[in-house]
Amino acid sequence: MHISEGVLRPEILIGGAIVTIAISAYALKKLKNEEIPLVAVFSALFFVGSFIHIPIGPASIHLVLNGIIGAILGVRAFIAIGIALLIQGLLFGYGGVSTLGINTFNMALPALLAYYIFSIQVKNQVLEKIKYFCVGFIAVGLSALMLSLTLALNGDSLVEAAKISFLSNIPIMFIEGFITMFAILFLKKVYPKIIEELK
Repeated sequence: MHISEGVLRPEILIGGAIVTIAISAYALKKLKNEEIPLVAVFSALFFVGSFIHIPIGPASIHLVLNGIIGAILGVRAFIAIGIALLIQGLLFGYGGVSTLGINTFNMALPALLAYYIFSIQVKNQVLEKIKYFCVGFIAVGLSALMLSLTLALNGDSLVEAAKISFLSNIPIMFIEGFITMFAILFLKKVYPKIIEELK
């Protein structure tokens, strides 16, 4: 879901950068020293999960895992995802430095929404599993939608690319939903403290 350098208009890049910097600054202010290792682990998870890319026009599809990252980290997901995207841009040319703000925004804002979905209290075990599935499904689905809208806002020339980008990510939504559900259930079993310690 990385948008490459030279694709977007400057006003979109600047707007994305301003919003991302503001939210990231707030997240850094809230970040405690003892939380840094966990944020680093989830940044590495994002980095590895999105390492294999399938190019689709000016963007690409891959695992994002922003649902589980957001569920555990909340607003700190902006830090984890932003750092991973920066390293990917500098070392491998995925996305880029000028698109760092908008790429981070498109993936971290849905992660923050995933945090609030994850926080909804349910007592039924079946509903709980559905909730965990929705955490992953909705997060990556919203990221795909935001990516498509970003491309469409850039002009008519990218409208078709925007449609293709969204449609190509539909299978990833279901895959991420199941991955997130099983990952959260596993974490609750082997390390239940992680579910609550950053709340």
